[in-house]
Amino acid sequence: MLLTDASIRHIKPATKSVKLYDKDGLYLLANPNGAKWWRFKYRFDGKEKLLSLGVYPDVGLKCARQRRDEARRLLAQGIDPAANRKAEKHAAAQRAAHSFEATAMEWLAKHEPRWSKAHTHKILSRLARNVFPWIGDKPITAITPPDVLSVLRKIESRNAIETAHRVLQYCTQIFRYAIATGRTKHNPASDLKEALPPAQRTHFAAITHPARLGQLLRAIDDYPGYFVTQCALRLAPLLFVRPGELRRAAWDEINLDKAEWRYLVTKTQTEHLVPLARQAVTILQKLHETTGSRHFVFPCVRSSEKPLSENALGNALKKIGFGNEQNVHGFRATARTLLDEELGIRPDYIEHQLAHTVRDPNGRAYNRTAHLAERQKMMQQWADYLDGLKTA
Repeated sequence: MLLTDASIRHIKPATKSVKLYDKDGLYLLANPNGAKWWRFKYRFDGKEKLLSLGVYPDVGLKCARQRRDEARRLLAQGIDPAANRKAEKHAAAQRAAHSFEATAMEWLAKHEPRWSKAHTHKILSRLARNVFPWIGDKPITAITPPDVLSVLRKIESRNAIETAHRVLQYCTQIFRYAIATGRTKHNPASDLKEALPPAQRTHFAAITHPARLGQLLRAIDDYPGYFVTQCALRLAPLLFVRPGELRRAAWDEINLDKAEWRYLVTKTQTEHLVPLARQAVTILQKLHETTGSRHFVFPCVRSSEKPLSENALGNALKKIGFGNEQNVHGFRATARTLLDEELGIRPDYIEHQLAHTVRDPNGRAYNRTAHLAERQKMMQQWADYLDGLKTA
């Protein structure tokens, strides 16, 4: 007699497994623990075989019969249903391993040791929000330029043009990695730059008028907050390094006797040397009395195991009334402008000190120690110039 949903529901567990047959090889295996498994018994190449069709009640009677019929159709075509299922699972695993998301995560893992945690997290977040939901599970070989453009259009519709350009840059690099690792032969993102409107470049706020800069420097000296923050703020215009590199400065990178600071540039993971003017050494010597026993030069007020927060210096500038005129990163633009226009320093010396790549006429990058004597002189000249602005 054929099975019914009612008869299946009223099956009571027995002391041993019981087979309840339906039709055409389909039966329900009722186990003593109450579990009920659908099975399909068939013969292929003269051998008896079993195919699991799911668990009741997740797979109902009607669904189990449909799955049996699909298996019988494969048998009629000379295909073993069990072998076919294994092949499909293997193909699905291969597609997942070569999906855009899997390739992107592998690409990210390759670069992660060279990047800062913040930079890696930013890239992953942008991909997870803007790309993976739409093409993440697609095989890398199946993605077309219109697929990538559709992703970019969604970002563009939010008026996040800069993000769209960044995402296109990441996608281009991921497809290049896929080509290099033999996953695909084409880069569908390579020709899409012109499909996006130009990104609006925004500049960090920077004071370049000498008199106003002097007012800012005096306000920094009078900053009433956390002493460590004040020291970092006083060093920011003197050293004009990137804010993250300043905040994460470690005492083992600084040699006060030699008046120099050596650290790894976050963007390129190459060593950079900052000559310390007398004024910078004085600030660091006073700070060493407070934080010299800790790892970070500028520890966070709440935890000495962490550096100053990302917003600490920006909030300090707001507190002294210069938040709209001067960004912490903008001290680099301030120094670049005034060193050139007011002090007449050679531009290549300035670019070296900004940790920018400077190349010779043949396109070769100069060594990081190039013009070190001139840069030491420049940094002292700059510190003296800033002192002059404060007292003017």
